[in-house]
Amino acid sequence: MSERKLAGKVALVTGASRNIGREIAVALGQAGASVVIHAARDRAAVDETVAAVEAAGGRATGVTADLCDPASAATIVAAAQTAFGRLDILVNNAAIRPEARIDDLTYENWRQVMAVNLDSAFLMTKAALPLLRSSDAGVICNIGGLTAHTGAPHRAHVIAAKAGLVGLTKALAHELSPEGITVNCVSPGLIATQRAASGGGTPKHHETRTNLVGRRGLPEEIAAAVLYLCGPDARYVTGETLHVNGGAYLS
Repeated sequence: MSERKLAGKVALVTGASRNIGREIAVALGQAGASVVIHAARDRAAVDETVAAVEAAGGRATGVTADLCDPASAATIVAAAQTAFGRLDILVNNAAIRPEARIDDLTYENWRQVMAVNLDSAFLMTKAALPLLRSSDAGVICNIGGLTAHTGAPHRAHVIAAKAGLVGLTKALAHELSPEGITVNCVSPGLIATQRAASGGGTPKHHETRTNLVGRRGLPEEIAAAVLYLCGPDARYVTGETLHVNGGAYLS
């Protein structure tokens, strides 16, 4: 059992039904936080994550809501307040990553990716701010992506949205740091996850992209970075993007 540095805190993780989101939720729970688990619609997977957090020693509850609906953010935050009475940590992890050539990319496709990957972080932040302002150590952690910084083919919508998260992180750090709320971004690269076809499947560029350590990262390694930024040791860190990619930039 890791040191319970987040005892008494409440965290909310969007897109936490599997892979990186689930590992983030488990890491926060193991550190003592009570965790609200969100997914769009897979209630069974949400319940599995709740059970995993509880097995790690944390408390958890689940909520399903479609982040493409702007009203869902208030519903998700209300679930946190109802279950645990407060909110200290918001992790904007939800994302979809479909691939399409620019010639085939429709505006509807573009808007759906923007809604889930970028708009939801804005809406969740707006909904969570009243509770985060009541915390003595409020945290927002956005989950970005390597290709937001390097580019990749057939992902104009995904890359634009993830790059937008970096900008949003910096802007919010300027606005919210005076209120004691830190805002940072974790940018995973080349992580071994199971991706559903409905969410875009395995990116084509993963077939050729390499890194210095010679392996894919683990979801737990991303969770460890998020845990650091959400904990007391990172209160002097804000507006940053922490890259966790095995040295992909240098390979």
